[in-house]
Amino acid sequence: MLQALDPAPLPDDAVEVARVAGGWGVKGWLKLQPHSAQPEALFSSKRWYLQASERGPKAFDGTLLLKVREAREHSGGVVAQVQDIADKDAADALKGARVFVSRSSFPTAQADEYYWVDLIGLDVVNREGVALGQVRELLSTGPQTVLVLEQPGAEGGKPVERMVPFVAAYVDKVDLPGRCITVDWQPDY
Repeated sequence: MLQALDPAPLPDDAVEVARVAGGWGVKGWLKLQPHSAQPEALFSSKRWYLQASERGPKAFDGTLLLKVREAREHSGGVVAQVQDIADKDAADALKGARVFVSRSSFPTAQADEYYWVDLIGLDVVNREGVALGQVRELLSTGPQTVLVLEQPGAEGGKPVERMVPFVAAYVDKVDLPGRCITVDWQPDY
């Protein structure tokens, strides 16, 4: 059943945005669990790239191209109808697969809005120019997002981890082209 899907190379700017939770309904729709509370990247692209889960049995190898006919929010997730998946068994066979979208197809962020994927790896310095580390990941704590920074330890020691709330009270400037975030934060906080 999956033979009808097109193999395709994963784009260089691919970002993992969801996982397939399984089939939805009897007509081959997919239920997805997005990695973001606001899954606009899934809705903005009509071409999704699938790779099998790292764990468990694999229904396919390599990367498959899914051509999206329709996608919408449903019960805290996303459901989608894609070309060449016509029944529940074929949709269920994709359970656990990782869904990627080309970064170039993401909607343009508004002023002072950033995609998490664009912040990971940025250097973080405070107002005095003291390096606090690099953004390793971001956490959603409900009311706010937190930058998780990692800085190499002294003389090859254990890395230092810091958490800085990603809110206007502490973040002075995000310079994506310069790959740096300036914050009102001290190393000993």
